Amino acid sequence: MQTHEIRNRFLSHFERNGHTLVRSAPLLVDDPNLLFVNAGMVPFKPYFLGEVPPPYDRATSVQKCVRTPDIDEVGKTTRHNTFFQMAGNFSFGDYFKEGAIELAWQLITGSQDEGGYGFDPDRIWATVYEDDDEAFQLWRKLTGIPEERIQRRDMIDNYWSMGVPGPSGPCSEIYYDRGPEHGRDGGPVVDEDRYLEIWNLVFMQDLRGPGSGKTDFPILGSLPKKNIDTGMGVERVAYLLQDVANVYETDLVRPVITKAEEMSGRRYGADPIDDVRFRVIADHARSGVMLIGDGVSPGNEARGYVLRRLLRRIIRSVRLLGVHEPVLGEFAAVVRDEMGESYPELITDFARIDQVVRVEEEAFLSTLVSGSRIFDMAAGEVKSGGGSTLPGDKAFQLHDTYGFPIDLTLEMAAEQGLKVDEDGFRRLMAEQRQRAKADAAARKTGHGDASAYRAVLDSHGSTNFLGYSELTTESRVVGLLADGVAVPAAGTGTEVELILDRTPFYAEGGGQLADTGTIVADGAEVEVYDVQTPVAGLSVHRGKVTAGEITLDAQVHAKVDPTRRRSVSRSHSATHLVHAGVRRALGTQAAQAGSLNAPGRLRFDFTSPTGAVPPSVLAEVEDEVNDVLLNDYDVRSEILSLDEARKSGAIAFFGEKYGDEVRVITIGDYSKELCGGTHVHRSGEIGVVKLLSEASIGSGVRRVEALVGLDAFRFLAREHVLVSQLAEQFKAKPEELPERIEQTVTRLRTAEKELERLRAGQLLSSAGSLAEQAEEVRGTALVALAAPDGVSGNDLRQLASEVRNRLGARPGVVALFSAAEGKVSFVVATTSAARDAGLAAGKLVPSFAEAIGGRGGGKPDLAQGGGSNPAGVPQAIASLRAAL
Repeated sequence: MQTHEIRNRFLSHFERNGHTLVRSAPLLVDDPNLLFVNAGMVPFKPYFLGEVPPPYDRATSVQKCVRTPDIDEVGKTTRHNTFFQMAGNFSFGDYFKEGAIELAWQLITGSQDEGGYGFDPDRIWATVYEDDDEAFQLWRKLTGIPEERIQRRDMIDNYWSMGVPGPSGPCSEIYYDRGPEHGRDGGPVVDEDRYLEIWNLVFMQDLRGPGSGKTDFPILGSLPKKNIDTGMGVERVAYLLQDVANVYETDLVRPVITKAEEMSGRRYGADPIDDVRFRVIADHARSGVMLIGDGVSPGNEARGYVLRRLLRRIIRSVRLLGVHEPVLGEFAAVVRDEMGESYPELITDFARIDQVVRVEEEAFLSTLVSGSRIFDMAAGEVKSGGGSTLPGDKAFQLHDTYGFPIDLTLEMAAEQGLKVDEDGFRRLMAEQRQRAKADAAARKTGHGDASAYRAVLDSHGSTNFLGYSELTTESRVVGLLADGVAVPAAGTGTEVELILDRTPFYAEGGGQLADTGTIVADGAEVEVYDVQTPVAGLSVHRGKVTAGEITLDAQVHAKVDPTRRRSVSRSHSATHLVHAGVRRALGTQAAQAGSLNAPGRLRFDFTSPTGAVPPSVLAEVEDEVNDVLLNDYDVRSEILSLDEARKSGAIAFFGEKYGDEVRVITIGDYSKELCGGTHVHRSGEIGVVKLLSEASIGSGVRRVEALVGLDAFRFLAREHVLVSQLAEQFKAKPEELPERIEQTVTRLRTAEKELERLRAGQLLSSAGSLAEQAEEVRGTALVALAAPDGVSGNDLRQLASEVRNRLGARPGVVALFSAAEGKVSFVVATTSAARDAGLAAGKLVPSFAEAIGGRGGGKPDLAQGGGSNPAGVPQAIASLRAAL
């Protein structure tokens, strides 16, 4: 049974049983605890946590998931995957244990002719929580499984929670016996390789308290409504039903390995080491394409770094298979062909996905060249110093700066007969991870911290936002917090968070900054400087009490700063126009990848299919946008179903999670986008848009910054004054300035080069006198001294070579030191006769490097390096003399 069919049968089964079909959410998730959606229930968290009332009693989905903690283990085993699909059915206060067990059993053991999976009931095992007698009896009653195939397990294995105070409960796992050839008898408690878990049924019935770990927390009581959350591993069911050894051999994954076989000429299954590489390619290709499809771009932080690492591991694995030409585009096409039936957006958006992987591969191949140079230098230093082990900090630098996996560094070192200090490397990696965890913990605002907000939401419901049409409202304070704790009142000078039953204030979101303004009650005033939505549906006004005392339940007058709102709205509407202009100029592959709409300015990020955007194209976009402003188009907003909006041509953004109904903003016939922000009424209100700059902010992602309205006008006025001043200075017309300035700069550069030539000639002319100062040290002529301060490394090298030449045929060593800005550079050169006598420049460096707090290395005839202690130069010279 093909994987697409397994998905379809799952969804059809639960739809027939009254479940609402929910499409997979994007892999990007608005959750401070997660980089990506890592389980099927993640999109439903707000419903389980009570943050938002569920729009249905029953739901079913097949959710895209990515888990990244075990990236380094992928390929080494057949169990670890980064991307997988989790099929699930969910009940929000509707059916409970009996319904979950019965529905799962019907699908698993139902005949394939009638839409089931057709698993042999005699090979199904179940586990239950150790004291969940109800679940145990239901398995016996509903399925007829004998008692010996229902095993009890403890809290670590069969109790579920989110890791924070909130919903929790026992779970029941379904296992399939693969047969005695796969392991020992005795069920899942004995061998989880033979008995493979395929489905987990979570019975969400308890309310847990605070605590750490999987067991260290109290159960505070029962939930008022009991819920069901299940997860079935689609890929695991696929490899059982397709009768293959593991997920890598299933119908959607094996074609990627086949493509790698075609490219490399090697065969999967022939060599265990190559098999690891094939599996890495197959897994990471799927994960990478799915992440890019949902809007992730390769970068050096967070999600972008994970994606970059996945793609670079593919490139490295392919190179180890003997393929050196670009490959990511071909692998991406295979993933598109195999996964497109379930995720058609991979087909419609493939041009952008393909461009992202090709740009990233090109950048990394270039990085490999520069990184290899760094490796060669580091390896040369080790060898010249007589060592045999590359230091851990060098391996870490290659990993952290150049993206070299440690495996690649190990291989390159082995080729040069070197080992790598893996312990040192892993220690530095651990320290980096610890810093990242500490940083994440410092910024974390997890679900446990949102309990006060959820309490307000439970009591009073969502905030009614009136800001599209109103800038002032009469409201009531339904929530008042100070330092994150609910309080009845707050006096002058207190930083507070206010929650109103209705508000005109726009909460930050969609790239638009929050409104500011005031909230005034009888004798009290709060200055609002920020508005956020820490839980869905609730606007939290953050501010400071500037007069009187604000109290819970007070009637207040909420007023948005109209000047700021209008300015931000102009920027947001201008962003839509810039987006439309860029797409018209570069094509639909230029998709928005982020934005910032602030008073008087905007920032617009987009994927670029061609790299840097030429200034002429930007000028055309700017002209076109300002032409739209002159035409003073009507700006309309309407609420449509998501399907209606897409059919109307409205642009939706990658990675955004949309509801069934969406707000569409249309500007004339020029722009149409899904957007929840505030906008002008007519395009002419924007005034003027001035594009300031365009630059790269990551692989395949560009950023345009612009000024809007009065800020743009003031900028242009300042530019006019500046041009007038330059024209006066150069005695030229404004249109002649570029040529005149270029001529002046060219003359200056020519003069600087001439000065440099004269200075270098003067320096080299001193070589003869320096050679005459050579002292005899046990038959060797030694010239060791400090050159004039500020001599560059290149000049120092030339001077050392020239002094060496002046020493003639006798054994000679030249060591020159130069200090600048608190650091010292050095060069050591040896004559041919000195080298014949066993004096190699690179091997002399360690004799004096410690004195200047430095290091270096090189070849027998010339070595160089640097240090951090210029004051140690006299001691370094003495140490070198003593070594000779």
